[in-house]
Amino acid sequence: MQPTPTPWGWHRSGTGQGYRLSLSRLLRRAFRRQLRWLRYLVRPPRVRFVYAPAYQQAIVGAPLDPLRADRVLAFLTNEGLIRREDIATPIPAALKNVLLAHTPEYLKALERPETLTEILGTAVSDAELEQILDLQRLMAGGTIHATRLALATGCTGVNLGGGFHHAGPARGMGFCVFNDIVIAIRRLQRKGFSGTVLVVDLDLHDGNGTRAAFAADPSVHTFSIHNQHWGDTQAVESTSIALGSNVTDETYLGTLLKTLPPVIERLRPRLVFYLAAVDVAADDRLGNWSITAEGILARDRFVVEQVRHAGAALVVLLGGGYGDNAWRYSARFFSWLLAGRVVEPPDNESLTLLRFRQIKNALNPLHLTHAGESSWELTEEDLVGILPGIPRQTRFLGYFSKVGVELILEQFGIFQQLRARGFRNPELQLELDHPLGQTLRIWGDASHTELLVEVRLSRSARALPNREVLVVEWLLLQNPRETSWGHRSPLPGQTHPGLGMLRELFGWLVVVAETLGLDGLFFRPAHYHIAVQSHRFACFVDPAHEALFRKLQALLGQCGLAQASHLVETGQVLQLPSGEPLVWEAFPMVLPVSEELKAWASGEAYEGAVAEAEKGIALTLRSTPVG
Repeated sequence: MQPTPTPWGWHRSGTGQGYRLSLSRLLRRAFRRQLRWLRYLVRPPRVRFVYAPAYQQAIVGAPLDPLRADRVLAFLTNEGLIRREDIATPIPAALKNVLLAHTPEYLKALERPETLTEILGTAVSDAELEQILDLQRLMAGGTIHATRLALATGCTGVNLGGGFHHAGPARGMGFCVFNDIVIAIRRLQRKGFSGTVLVVDLDLHDGNGTRAAFAADPSVHTFSIHNQHWGDTQAVESTSIALGSNVTDETYLGTLLKTLPPVIERLRPRLVFYLAAVDVAADDRLGNWSITAEGILARDRFVVEQVRHAGAALVVLLGGGYGDNAWRYSARFFSWLLAGRVVEPPDNESLTLLRFRQIKNALNPLHLTHAGESSWELTEEDLVGILPGIPRQTRFLGYFSKVGVELILEQFGIFQQLRARGFRNPELQLELDHPLGQTLRIWGDASHTELLVEVRLSRSARALPNREVLVVEWLLLQNPRETSWGHRSPLPGQTHPGLGMLRELFGWLVVVAETLGLDGLFFRPAHYHIAVQSHRFACFVDPAHEALFRKLQALLGQCGLAQASHLVETGQVLQLPSGEPLVWEAFPMVLPVSEELKAWASGEAYEGAVAEAEKGIALTLRSTPVG
């Protein structure tokens, strides 16, 4: 039997030989690993990253992006700055090392969920307790490993996690259970390290736990610039500067440039830990400073250059950063650290699709189509087409098993993001026999009382001429636990606030379409705001409808999305010269996936037709709003 190509270019044969790596390939891989290790010994890389997939575990109560580190890695690998196989994998910090930083009484108290509830500010179950402790111990192990790499090879060791600087010897706080910095330093000291250590903590919040741990230790200097003090600032070796709120680049960088160099000059540290936190950013969800992207990068470069000039080993930790854009500040810094130049990261939509493609390409196709545990028993799937009365569909979109759908949603981090929003046990449901298409639902838990995601899909070769597309018949994203809209206004058609995951769901749908070899996504936006949110990557099928939408955008460009959608919905947009209200119609849109459809959507013929149609469209806003 001839090998059969799959959507990934991976081959299998009827003999089963295609599923096994040959001995020669295994030997070649082992040889390449040894060659890379020898290369590191002779010419070690300037930067080594430490990361584990378990870092994606959301911390209950913390508004951290659980995918922050993975987003950074997706960007760096795509730019060819690092290779995934070169990333070091940590192991959890040994309990004996944790005890060097924290009291036995405190560790005993961590066996009670109420202790973590106090630290995280939200209720913690018994099951979540173990997950949180395991995660922070693993990240502490990551800081230990990054320190080992920095001292042994002279590279900059980067742990894509850690920075739990609020945890003190006898208590945790502010999402910090174990202080990974203290654990790593105390472990070194126990092993005989006698050099001076400098901790440069540029998190927005005070590094109070680290300072308390070393308050009486003259060999460790804690340097922290923050918004306000979180406790006693007295220590034998400490610089603690509170700048208050609404800090700008000028004040922040001026303070850093004035205060850090004298500390480094006096101490001559052998080892520096740098908390390169980005919660100082102007758009941070929890921050109250106004530091720009340029200011954060200038800060990072200054710290690294000071440390390099002093000849000290350097360990970098992520520290704080809250919101979807936090990863981009770290990515800029690491691109400069690796390449000596700044590579601008893509927007979140492009990065999401990039991550998903990387993950999909790393998955074994069998895992997406296999139904689960193998069995000798006949299933309904085995009997379809053989016995009468069993006509029902058994594959999502004719390809994915339910296990395959769950796997890809888990791997893409969609379930993880739902957990981070408080839905700790999301459950997938597939309805495969609906006459209008197959439906995927994600519920908050097994009780099926809280619907989070509902999407109805079908494959169609008739929606577009000579093209097969994935038709999105219906899409719902909502957070049923949210009752307050806060500073936002509800969008037309919304019963509950959204999940803030439209980008991830569309990215998943694009990868599904690519996997199935389809030309694109086809959908009809029921409201103006849906078209706006989709238009960056999609266009209207009819150039005349695209022209109308562009005219609407030009007219409503100064309005917020909710206000603009409300104006369209309530007939405040008038057509000239008739003066008739514009009625929004769900004209079809397409998000191109295949190269042929992308070429059509961006081609001269399409753009020419749009420009011609725009000449005949004139819109204005009603002078006296009604409704």
